[in-house]
Amino acid sequence: MAWVLAALRRGHAGVDLIAVLALTGTLAVGEYLAGALIALMLATGRTLESAAQRRASRDLRALLERVPRTARRRVGTEIVPVPLAAVAVGDVLVVGPGEVVPVDGRVVGAPAVLDEAALTGEARTEERGPDQFIRSGVVNAGGAFALRASATEQDSTHAGIVRLARQAGAASAPVVRLADRYAAWFLPLSLAAAGLAWLISGSAVRAVAVLVVATPCPLLLAAPVAVVSGLSRASRLGVVIRDGGALENLGRARTLLLDKTGTVTSGRPQVLDVMAAPDWNPAEVLRLAASLDQCSPHVLARAIVHAARTRGLRLTVPVDVSETPGTGASGVVCGRPTTVGRLHPDADRSDWVRSVDNRALLDGTAVAWLTVDGRAVGAVLLRDPLRHEAPRTVRRLRAAGIRRLVMLTGDRPEPAREIAAVLGLDDVRAELTPADKVAAVRAERDHSVTIMVGDGVNDAPALAAADIGVAMGAHGSTASSEAADIVLTTDRVERLADAVSISVRARRIAVQSALGGMLLSLAAMAAAAFGLLPPAVGALLQEGIDIVVILNALRALRADRSARPVLEPATEALIHHFSAEHDALQDVLEAVRDAADRLSDGPGPQALSCVRTAHRLLAERLLPHEYAEEHQLYPALAPALGPEATATMSRAHAEIERLARRVATHLTLAGVDGHLAPQQLGDLRACLYGLHTVLRLHFIQEEESYFSLAP
Repeated sequence: MAWVLAALRRGHAGVDLIAVLALTGTLAVGEYLAGALIALMLATGRTLESAAQRRASRDLRALLERVPRTARRRVGTEIVPVPLAAVAVGDVLVVGPGEVVPVDGRVVGAPAVLDEAALTGEARTEERGPDQFIRSGVVNAGGAFALRASATEQDSTHAGIVRLARQAGAASAPVVRLADRYAAWFLPLSLAAAGLAWLISGSAVRAVAVLVVATPCPLLLAAPVAVVSGLSRASRLGVVIRDGGALENLGRARTLLLDKTGTVTSGRPQVLDVMAAPDWNPAEVLRLAASLDQCSPHVLARAIVHAARTRGLRLTVPVDVSETPGTGASGVVCGRPTTVGRLHPDADRSDWVRSVDNRALLDGTAVAWLTVDGRAVGAVLLRDPLRHEAPRTVRRLRAAGIRRLVMLTGDRPEPAREIAAVLGLDDVRAELTPADKVAAVRAERDHSVTIMVGDGVNDAPALAAADIGVAMGAHGSTASSEAADIVLTTDRVERLADAVSISVRARRIAVQSALGGMLLSLAAMAAAAFGLLPPAVGALLQEGIDIVVILNALRALRADRSARPVLEPATEALIHHFSAEHDALQDVLEAVRDAADRLSDGPGPQALSCVRTAHRLLAERLLPHEYAEEHQLYPALAPALGPEATATMSRAHAEIERLARRVATHLTLAGVDGHLAPQQLGDLRACLYGLHTVLRLHFIQEEESYFSLAP
């Protein structure tokens, strides 16, 4: 009873006080068995609470226990162990097999194989090549490798996460204070019921029996157990929540404000399309542009090179390369002067060039122009794409109780409105400064509990101003992570929906456990007041109630199977395989669009040659891909999603095959002389444009609905 007396000295009178009164009462009326049971109940209740807290916080403790204390620094030919605090930026460290990467840095020499599950929640390995960035806290799953430190211990990713984890606890959670408020009226109610039973019956034993069944010592501990269980469950998925209050607030939130770049978009530009001059083809344009951009560190150049390599294009080593900031790169590729970047103001503005400018304006894309021998021959259109999982995330957030979703961005209104329309957001505000974002957050807070999600330094003030700030910590800034209440350590915005679902469920279970246990106790008190429960039996019954309620609170540790479909490992492997094929098939879509454009310019032999090339790519690469999806991927998805979930995609496969057959028929009718009848031209062009549109929509739907399910 020491903890009860300590609580009374602090001025905190909880339901444990009833236990003291009940124990005193049993001794006074000679109910020694009931008194022994109460003492046992107090001891086992505290033990059960401690065990439940330990189990619930196991994942948070595991994170703290993984913090490395030392690092191995390479000095010349020697490897010297040093305290982690002594590591400076630029030091070369050696990370052995199975060791935790101590600080953020870049790979030196041999590639590294890493297990990132501790940070991301995804049980898979990743390979990082020379000069690629590695976050601290991941585990070396391969051989020893060298790492050049890019941050000190305190400034590294893992240290920031650990600082948040140290603060993670349920003591200050509003839902726990709610349990204390329950105790405030439960205590006098219990005393009143016991006094009334004694007064009416004249039996002190009945009063003691009422007090015995009103001693739910670990009962109200169910609320903090549920909250800590929610914190632990979130940490397994790569969501670090600062404290129980943040988790409880997240469960009550009804408004969500989103930054755009790096949050609902990937934050890294990707090639949307490649357009070629009339006497060039898109694949050659991309190959030459990527060959020259191999030497450029620019973010757009990296995107162009990545797209070319994904499509299996053979790149050429350029010579005499130079780069002018804001203009682009120039050099010699395959013996011809080549530039990639902005088009010179004095360049020839032909109809084709103007069509590219119009397309870029309509699609909200950046344009990297390719010029060869001083003439514009192609253009690569790039855009920061919407995350595949973003639409599913928005749907899950609405299902979890978020009623209002608003995008706040510093970007231009046109691309912001387009993304907001795709996601079905309630409002979008563009061209905002950091101060504007803070003002918007404060305005929304006047109406409901508000979440703000961002990833950049400019988002930090808005994160701090919101009721709950959520930082995309995988690639975001330290400032945004430090200002946030919740950090997503994996680069998937879907984890936000996981966090909200976990918070809602943990809060519901916490309230359910506290109220349910108290209602059961009230029913037992009524039975005891009428003499139906002697003190000893009541003590046993109350112990059973307490155990049931705390075990119910521990349900918050379990995964909510309704939140997302559970896929078999073989199905995940198929998803990754077909997702990679989508990237590789982008040149087929470009060839179809290019063929349609050439027909619009005129139905000559060159245009018909482009159509034949596009049809060959369809027959050899795209249709086999669609057939494999229909007969391998969709049956594998059916157990998790149901057979009807892929029905519309199967219908799209049939339409793609129908249009491809129609193109083949037109080519057969054209014959070897390549002559298209006037009535064929319009239909063939419509088939090609229609096929391009259907393919793009079909790819996007599969990526959002199916490919986003796999980590």
